[in-house]
Amino acid sequence: MKRATRPCCTDGPARSTSPTERPSESDGRARFTSFPFTKNKQQNPLQNHNEEDFSQLPYDVLLRISATFNLPNIRSASLVCKSWFQAIKPLRESMVCLKWGKRYKHGRSGVKRNLRKALDYFLQGAALGSTLAMVDAGLVYWEMGRREKGMNLYRKAAELGDPVGQCNLGISLLQANPPDPEEAVKWLYKASVTGHVRAQYQLALSLHKRHGPNSNLQEAAKWYVKAAEGGYVRAMYNTALCYSVGEGLMQSHKLAKKWMKRAADRGHSKAQLEHGMCLFSEGETMQAVVYLELASRAGEVTANPVKNVILQELSASRQDHAMFLANSWLALPSSSSH
Repeated sequence: MKRATRPCCTDGPARSTSPTERPSESDGRARFTSFPFTKNKQQNPLQNHNEEDFSQLPYDVLLRISATFNLPNIRSASLVCKSWFQAIKPLRESMVCLKWGKRYKHGRSGVKRNLRKALDYFLQGAALGSTLAMVDAGLVYWEMGRREKGMNLYRKAAELGDPVGQCNLGISLLQANPPDPEEAVKWLYKASVTGHVRAQYQLALSLHKRHGPNSNLQEAAKWYVKAAEGGYVRAMYNTALCYSVGEGLMQSHKLAKKWMKRAADRGHSKAQLEHGMCLFSEGETMQAVVYLELASRAGEVTANPVKNVILQELSASRQDHAMFLANSWLALPSSSSH
């Protein structure tokens, strides 16, 4: 009998997946090189015009170009020419605000955790045009229960092209009261096409639940696979289920087992349970008991009866070896956002 695919629940409150804290901007002036020139200035009449191009652009246009820059991007852009160096000065200053915001948010570098101070710094960075600061400020507001303010900042970052802001806005719209699944799918799709794996998973989940104008199982499965290939563990599990029952994908026991093992090896407890049961049915008792033990430790109580049956069939030495393997197990790395 075919079993219905059960999509994993949403990840909960939208959270920031912006890069971890970066080094502060150095005190020294960044050096820059101007455009090539010759000794005879008359041979290069466009030199002055070129140097002023970027600094003459309206700031909202500059934001469209550089609002999503992180610190390495900003440093590189500052070295292009004098006009770039001058034009993105506010964004260099925003990186300092972002750094201090993260210090207060996480209690790092000798400061005590203080969400209000963190929020103040993030808001300063957001006012200077950094979408990274907008997303982090939105997250703090969300954690404080001021969801509307958080969503407004997510939206501002999303409209400037930040994939994390787009993803967080999409998730927030799904959790709004009332929810707006159609607009949520729109923003999740924008983030997904940039390769943002969490957005790809959330988009697949929404389509699987029949949200959005173009929702169908084939489209949902396609985004599950993309997110799974990008390293998102929950997408690996749902991809395995889709292959297992032929929902949105052509049924394939081999591919179902492949993706279930990948999810299990990265710490997904339900995948560990499913993979352990699969190995038991194939007679791989030693490996089966290891995965069932891991699932049991992660809270999957239904793993215990089968695991105990298998242990009774193993010798004492093999039981000890199975427990040794379980104790030595380390989850493989996975992607939480990108």
